[in-house]
Amino acid sequence: MSVDDRVLIIGAGPVGSVLALALRQAGVKVALIEKLPRPDHDCRAASCHPPTIAMLERLGLLEAGLDQGLVSPVFHYLDRLSGQLVGRFDLRAMQSPPKHAYVLQWEQWKIAETVLERLQADEGVELLMGHELFSFSQDDQGVTAIIGDPDGRPISLTGRYLVGCDGGRSTVRKLAGIEFEGFTWPERFLKIDTRHDFSTLGAHISNRNYFSAPNDWMNLFMARGEDGEGMWRAVSPVDPDTTDEAATSAEAVEARLQRFCPKPGAYDIVTTAIYRVHQRVAQTFNLGRVILAGDAAHVNNPVGGMGMNGGIHDAVNLADKLAAIWFDKADAAALLDRYTRQRRKAQIDGVQSQSIANKTLLEEQDPEVRAAKLQDIRHASADPDQHDAFIRKSCMIDSFAAAEAVL
Repeated sequence: MSVDDRVLIIGAGPVGSVLALALRQAGVKVALIEKLPRPDHDCRAASCHPPTIAMLERLGLLEAGLDQGLVSPVFHYLDRLSGQLVGRFDLRAMQSPPKHAYVLQWEQWKIAETVLERLQADEGVELLMGHELFSFSQDDQGVTAIIGDPDGRPISLTGRYLVGCDGGRSTVRKLAGIEFEGFTWPERFLKIDTRHDFSTLGAHISNRNYFSAPNDWMNLFMARGEDGEGMWRAVSPVDPDTTDEAATSAEAVEARLQRFCPKPGAYDIVTTAIYRVHQRVAQTFNLGRVILAGDAAHVNNPVGGMGMNGGIHDAVNLADKLAAIWFDKADAAALLDRYTRQRRKAQIDGVQSQSIANKTLLEEQDPEVRAAKLQDIRHASADPDQHDAFIRKSCMIDSFAAAEAVL
């Protein structure tokens, strides 16, 4: 069949939009298809670790990120039971800090909107917001996708490759028949957004905080929010036997925040949401001319803020390989197989392993084991070599380098 000389990208969140931008900067045409009319502002991801920040700089996005986001060089581990600060980790204090010695708190919808605004003026991009993937077929020449327009009328698009960046419930992955291996945590996770400035509670609170307590841990971090004035997000587990209504009641939300950060008066709650959390990785990230990236290829729990980073790493890695296929006549099958090897290693040995370890550390129930784990964090925080190694694992520096080295 005759196909358009471009890449079809399904999903215009941070991963799909960054992939489109990276491909366009390499000279590859794209069609970017998104089911929603605009990026969803109720995001869960807002952390960009140093390897990701380097990619944002390469793509010309860092200036916007610094303008819209929040620089966070420090993160804290705290013990809720004692109320004490257990460990302080400062990227700026590393013996060999990365070029960007901080985490950039830049919400995923801001990233997507920033990129989409740039792509709208690009003649090499066909941007189709409010369009939904119905089906696709592929042969040796390319891929044909049937897309529904905003009124549900089918239209046909062709390209040399199709990339699914359409989230954890990926239509692309399901239509391709690719297994999504892993498990779902029994507890749901509760997300609370509040305008209260937790930094007023004392120096033990940084922009990024991890509270440990048996089965009652909490992540607490700050982002700029819609108006740029600041929004704090707390994430913690909900017992499987607790109903959504009970967990999100005003009384339960208030009591939860007061357990971790007691203060006079009530918290100013903006939104709450409950969602299930999975640890899953696709069996393969490429099948013929169909490729997966981001949450379509892998999902993980949010402790450590690694999910969106891994997706952006997928996008940049894949864009480089597709550009080599386009312009250097590189072996497509070999390069895309390497993409799967590299990015699956990054997930299985890096993100999956580390995010599970992060969660189990915070929720440890055995008193002796818990005390030992907290003591390990104290030692790591105080010893320069351990401090740096802890940051390199937590901020995806080591796992990214290991994955990139895979042949």
